[in-house]
Amino acid sequence: MRLGTGIGWRPEIADAVEALPGIDWVEAVAENLCADHLPASLTRLRERGVTVVPHGVSLGLGGADRPDPGRLADLAARAALLGTPLVTEHIAFVRAGGPRTASPVLEAGHLLPVPRTWAALDVLCENVRIAQDSLPVPLAVENIAALISWPDEELTEGQFLAELVERTGVRLLIDVANLHTNHVNRGEDPARALDELPVEAIAYVHVAGGVEKDGVWHDTHAHPVTAPVLDILAELRSRVTPPGVLLERDDDFPPAAELAGELDAIRATLDADRGGVRPSADAAPPAGPPDAPAPVGGPADLEAVRDRVAVAQASLLSALVAGTPAPEGFDHRRLGIQSRALAAKRADVVAKVAPELPDILGQSYRGAFLAYAKARPMSAGYRRDALDFAEQLLIAGRPEDGTARRQLTHWWQDRAAPRPPRRTTRLVRAARSVLAGTGR
Repeated sequence: MRLGTGIGWRPEIADAVEALPGIDWVEAVAENLCADHLPASLTRLRERGVTVVPHGVSLGLGGADRPDPGRLADLAARAALLGTPLVTEHIAFVRAGGPRTASPVLEAGHLLPVPRTWAALDVLCENVRIAQDSLPVPLAVENIAALISWPDEELTEGQFLAELVERTGVRLLIDVANLHTNHVNRGEDPARALDELPVEAIAYVHVAGGVEKDGVWHDTHAHPVTAPVLDILAELRSRVTPPGVLLERDDDFPPAAELAGELDAIRATLDADRGGVRPSADAAPPAGPPDAPAPVGGPADLEAVRDRVAVAQASLLSALVAGTPAPEGFDHRRLGIQSRALAAKRADVVAKVAPELPDILGQSYRGAFLAYAKARPMSAGYRRDALDFAEQLLIAGRPEDGTARRQLTHWWQDRAAPRPPRRTTRLVRAARSVLAGTGR
């Protein structure tokens, strides 16, 4: 299946995407599409013969729990609506906690890395098979960028991906920008990863920009594509001709001419003569994966593996979003960077889904939200997060400006309840929680 050259479709650049020359296909975030109708821009693109691929971000295929049937059904519905040849998701976990750990469910609001261990691989493989059986078209899964590394990993990224493909037959979405991120942040060699993974399983490739700060690479999707990322694309091209390559941009959108220039750079990289790029024949081939442990036995054994993975993931996520002690073996400095990055992203996304909040609060919005986020981990998505943030401000008698407080009260009333929340609201909810816990 040939896709060609594409770009990530976002509402903010919909007009520019439609006008860009040479666009063969686009990718749209699945969760941002309604299940029963498409934005007019995507409808026009499809009528022109442009393929639209839904890209999921919330399944959490690397999580300890099996994929949620409702989320799978939503992704399947969007695939049917788009008439797409495939759907894509990530090798990541996005939430943790719940019954397996007897703790509240926490949402990361971000893609977090799966430990490259045989146990995590067993869980991931079953989750991928469940997703494959639930979707009307083939699934491809993406390697993610990471700021942190799990201790005591047993496989390299390439080995982990190769084993996943061998066991499930899933296709791969290889993000070369994420390979660069992991090179800077975790010291991993992109060429080695490309040598170890099954390039024939690649469905398509992502290219995106980022920025380095204090020795840490942030995969922002809000900066221009850099030369090192294009170099990794060239390395991949020397091994295989990818069926499709797509430019991602999610924020700080540049003029259409700049997007066109980045697409031209991608095309030039793919079209260049790659002779001599491959490692020499005298170079030592990468070592194969270590011998796998004995296969997991029956369902009860896999449940025990899931429970262990659940505890590890919940411990990490709680440290990142709830301020609990860092799990043993993690780099505390990197955990701090990741924690701050998660809070900042949370503030940015809430400002997008509820733009009235920064309008009402002005320059105090960001500081107030970060203070709220430090004490209140996200548990039910960004829209609920926006309501909870406004509620906490009103309970505390804020903002101090009377006009702004009235505006915030009306905003909250329109979306949550006819009466504004007060301190008694919090006390009543706490009492209800206690009663529920006693079974009364």
